Amino acid sequence: MNLPRIGVSLPYIDPYAAPDAVVTVAQAAERLGFHAVSASDRMLIPIGPHWNNDAGVPESHAWDSLEMLTWAAAHTRRIRVTTDIVNSIFQPPVILARRLATLDRLSGGRLDVGIGQGGGTRLPPFYIPEEFIAAGVPTSRRGAGFVEHIAAMRACWAPDPVEFHGEHYRIPLSTVGPKPCGSTIPLFIGAITRHTIERAARIADGFVTTAVDWDDTRTHIRWYREAGGTGTVVVNAMPAHRDGQPSPRAFTDAALSDLDRAAAVGADEMHIALHLLPCAPEQQVELLEALATELDLTTP
Repeated sequence: MNLPRIGVSLPYIDPYAAPDAVVTVAQAAERLGFHAVSASDRMLIPIGPHWNNDAGVPESHAWDSLEMLTWAAAHTRRIRVTTDIVNSIFQPPVILARRLATLDRLSGGRLDVGIGQGGGTRLPPFYIPEEFIAAGVPTSRRGAGFVEHIAAMRACWAPDPVEFHGEHYRIPLSTVGPKPCGSTIPLFIGAITRHTIERAARIADGFVTTAVDWDDTRTHIRWYREAGGTGTVVVNAMPAHRDGQPSPRAFTDAALSDLDRAAAVGADEMHIALHLLPCAPEQQVELLEALATELDLTTP
C-alpha cells in the first residue's frame, strides 16, 4: 500500500502565529522532505449568545491564510503551499483570482487551492453564519453562486481578453492579471455532503475532506470516485493529544496510524493539523523531525 503524501499546517492561529514561527515551521517541513504546508480561513470568532462551539473551533484569531502562505513561500524553494480551505464567496472572484495568481507566481507555481463556500452543513466549524453577515454575502450565494464564482475565477486565469457574464458575477471585457504560472491553479473543493462531493467530482481538480470520523471519510471518498472524480483527494487529519503537548514518540505513533488510515480510505495526501497542538514552533519542529525520521523522508 502506497502511503499518501504528507503536509502540515503552519502556525496561523494565535498564540503561536507570528512571522518567525511561519518561517521556522515552513523551512523545517521543507528540509525534512514533507510535501506541503497549509493554512485555512477563519474570518472571525462569534461571541454572541447563539454561538455553540461544541465542535471545538479554536477560540483564537486566525491570521489571513494567503498572506501566511505567501510569507512561507518567500522563505522556501520547493515545498508546496496549500490553502486548506479558503471561503471563496467572501471575496469577489476577480479579486480572489488575482490574489491566488499572484501567490502562484511568487511561489514559482507551488500553489494548490482548497476552496469552499463557507460551509456545507449548518454545524461549526464548517458553517459560521456570522462570517456571511460580516462579509456582506447572503447565504443564498452558496450552491449555484459558488459554482459561478469558480467559473469566473477560471475565466480570469485564461488568456486575455477576459469577459464573464453570470447571474451573480460579471466581469466586463478587460485584461486581468497576473496569470498563473501554468494554464490554471489546481482547485480542490471542500465538501461533506453527497451532493457537494459529487459536484466536486464534476467541476474541481480534487476533493478535500476532514477526517472527523474515518468511516465517514471512506464513504466521502467513495462518493467522489463513484461520481467520476479522478483528481487529488486530500484528507485533513486532526492530531491526537490536543489537550496537551505530545512527546515525539506519541505524536509519531498517532501520525503513522492516521497515515495508514488515510492510505486505506484512498487518500492521495494527508495534512496534519499541526496548528491545533499546544506547542511552540520549535517544539512543532521536534515533532516533525521525529516523524520524518520514522518515515525516512528525504528532500529531493
